[in-house]
Amino acid sequence: MNAPVLTDTELAAGIAATAGELLVSLQRSGLFAGKALGQAGDLVANRFIMEALRTQRPEDAILSEEELNDTARCTQSRVWIVDPLDGTREYGEGRADWAVHIALAVDGRAEAGAVALPGLGLVLRSDRVAMPAASGGPLRMLVSRTRPAAEAVAVAEALGAELVPMGSAGAKAMAVVRGEAEIYLHTGGQYEWDNCAPVAVAAAAGLHVSRVDGRPLTYNHPNPYLPDLLICRPELAGEVLRLAAAYGG
Repeated sequence: MNAPVLTDTELAAGIAATAGELLVSLQRSGLFAGKALGQAGDLVANRFIMEALRTQRPEDAILSEEELNDTARCTQSRVWIVDPLDGTREYGEGRADWAVHIALAVDGRAEAGAVALPGLGLVLRSDRVAMPAASGGPLRMLVSRTRPAAEAVAVAEALGAELVPMGSAGAKAMAVVRGEAEIYLHTGGQYEWDNCAPVAVAAAAGLHVSRVDGRPLTYNHPNPYLPDLLICRPELAGEVLRLAAAYGG
């Protein structure tokens, strides 16, 4: 009996969920700790993801944080952009704010994606999200728990927003999707694999996604460095972008 044909988002979600299960099992095994656990997790998750994508979508290109950057992918329309373990430090410390990112970029646009939050038992996917309800309370802005960007801190102060430190980029972006915060502003440097899947999910939910100067986020460039990002509720985007420009974002 032939296996059912999966849509791109179904495939992304299935791979993200399974990679997450592997990572949780490894985390609980007690065989590794700290940096060694993070390194083992990167290796195990990447090998599974690469094999799954090559089996299910053999004609598509892949950009993974854990693989050599083969710029031949730039000639292809469909490119999977993946971070097998986003938040390696948090994972190695036994925290829950880490993620698995699986996204498909089509002609440079984040077309489909899934972000697994295995520490929370969740997978958020671009075909099953909706705009989170407004909290009605004070604004909350997500920042790095170890090195919050000065621009983000300045914007938060101007808005009167509470700073919410958190680990991985995927965890922070999904906190906005889940209604746990209103703004994720990042200016400290990222790569395409850090935000492609989160952007696919957040955009599908109706949230604002852009560079901090308002330009669209585009993918599958020869150099995958993509240093800044804004994900927020759409009604806040104009003011956040204005303040980010004023404070040098």
